Amino acid sequence: MRILADENFPGTAVNELKKRGHNVVWVRTAKPGIEDRAILEWAQTENRILVTLDKDFGELAFARDLPSRCGVVLFRMNLSDAGTVSMRIAEILESRSDWPAHFSVVEDDRIRMRPLSPTCRTRLIPTK
Repeated sequence: MRILADENFPGTAVNELKKRGHNVVWVRTAKPGIEDRAILEWAQTENRILVTLDKDFGELAFARDLPSRCGVVLFRMNLSDAGTVSMRIAEILESRSDWPAHFSVVEDDRIRMRPLSPTCRTRLIPTK
């Protein structure tokens, strides 16, 4: 999976995803301080799924009409235990292949997915 991890994304999760063989670029080390709009453009250009903890990407993704080849995954989980969370994040990302073309919100007990096309409905998917 090709992933662009936002600057605020946990480094332990970035390392876990890389360890599992995913192609991950972390904004914190590649282009620290870059603006959110530029991050979305970067994800589009390189066909990467953007993973983030930043709620602002929802508005930006829909305002910029993010192409279907991209996807945004917003994690809104309890992040108290870095080791466990890192494995859980990797397991969640690996559990699906339909992240592109969606704005997804991952919570402790469900995943909400909204297609980046305005004609479709939001889906609720249990994570357990």
